[in-house]
Amino acid sequence: MLRVGDKAPDFALPNQDGDIVHLSHFRGKKVIVFAFPKANTYGCNNQACNFRDEFPQIDSSNAVVLGMSTDSTETLKGWKQGKKLPYDLLSDADHQVLEAWGAWGIKLGIIALPAATRSYWVIDEDGIIIDMEIGIGPKASVEKAIAAIQNSSTQETQNA
Repeated sequence: MLRVGDKAPDFALPNQDGDIVHLSHFRGKKVIVFAFPKANTYGCNNQACNFRDEFPQIDSSNAVVLGMSTDSTETLKGWKQGKKLPYDLLSDADHQVLEAWGAWGIKLGIIALPAATRSYWVIDEDGIIIDMEIGIGPKASVEKAIAAIQNSSTQETQNA
């Protein structure tokens, strides 16, 4: 299980266009990775659109956003276009990354549904996880991720 302070494991996943995205290619930037159960559903629309609406603030903080689910690249492409999302959506069709990152299986009592658990991770410029939460609401995931980016930027300014 990943924890704050761990190095985020690299991944190579196709985005909505079928292009392979590597987490390691974003070194030097902060990265918000968020996991969502299913594109174009109520909670996922809220989460994705809130990240979209906050994107100018995220972008101005030298950060990028990556969404991740088990949806197909075709589904993600249509969703990205329909909701005008300014960031990549990644398809983890075999859920290997979601499992490795601790966000596979929605827990309902003693049952776990086979789907991504809504989560987020904030990764610093060196690839270290500075904030994360597995199993979080759509709005809170955006608010907490942005707060982590802002706190990180504030600390960098104070240390400079």
